[in-house]
Amino acid sequence: MKFHVTICFLASITIGLAVKNLIVDTDLFSDVDDAGALLLAATSPDINLLAVNVNYPSTFSALTASAILAHYGQSEVPIGIRRPLANDTFFDSWYYELGEYTSKVAYRWSGGSLPWGYAEEAWDPVTLYRKVLAETEDGSVTIASIGFLENLSGLLNSTADSYSDLSGRELVARKVSELVVMGGGYPAGHGYNFWGSNASLAAHVVNTWEGRMVFLGGEVGKNVKSGMGLMAEGPETDPVRMAYVWYSYYTPRSSWDPLAVLYAIHGLGDLFKFGNEYGYNYVEPNGSNRWIWDQEMRNQFFLRLETDEDTAAKKLDQMFLQGALSVAKRRSMPMRPAHDEL
Repeated sequence: MKFHVTICFLASITIGLAVKNLIVDTDLFSDVDDAGALLLAATSPDINLLAVNVNYPSTFSALTASAILAHYGQSEVPIGIRRPLANDTFFDSWYYELGEYTSKVAYRWSGGSLPWGYAEEAWDPVTLYRKVLAETEDGSVTIASIGFLENLSGLLNSTADSYSDLSGRELVARKVSELVVMGGGYPAGHGYNFWGSNASLAAHVVNTWEGRMVFLGGEVGKNVKSGMGLMAEGPETDPVRMAYVWYSYYTPRSSWDPLAVLYAIHGLGDLFKFGNEYGYNYVEPNGSNRWIWDQEMRNQFFLRLETDEDTAAKKLDQMFLQGALSVAKRRSMPMRPAHDEL
């Protein structure tokens, strides 16, 4: 009996310590909510961050991902990015009110595996996917797609290599437990992540992915305004805090990507519920999407908030601050000097 109790106790400890394996695929460039999502992924004690793939081909996107990960103690996390790279910086030609942040964060917090000037040393994203998936246990990986889907399309089309004898589809089927996608609208919509880069590749991924998929549409995160708590109370040396300041000038921002990553980490919890019991998502060649109500399909879902939008925003703000402050207590981050501070 004593031996049995000991085994049960040890088993309960193991279960309690179990963390989820996560890969984040982000278009860290034209919106700051990607930076907020990386803050959550890099500071959550409930996940093992396996890799970050960037699906916008700016050198500053790769360098910013490296700077953020390094600040939060995740320098060892490998980073991949689409090629060819260009020194693009964001300019808000739609509203003329949002600021650029990636070059500033990349330069002032230079560090990690891709310090300033070394963006070309980033992994090829498909190669990185294959390496990381091949090295993990079967059925243990969650992928959070919070941007364009070119990298995932490349993964599906990949063939056997030195990391695995499996094709991309076979590797995904064996290793990935869930794909979480921020994109589209539900039950129908025309979201930027599906049409903004290459709509045909977005359709390729969504329409042919064979495993479990969970979607967060633009309607869910649009009015969940977060980031104000981090800007007002976060450490002055925190790169994501300053990214929000530079981007939105002390105005809270919509929370599409942080909500998607929050679901990827914790599941439904008390913030989310599924908006369907059956059916599947279909993306048109122009990037618009619609839900097909097929009762035979029960491995795809779209999210709705279980709580109100203000409560969801407060939850994100709390987690942003917790993550930023947990790092600030351990270290003081040196920054390159700036001529003018906001």
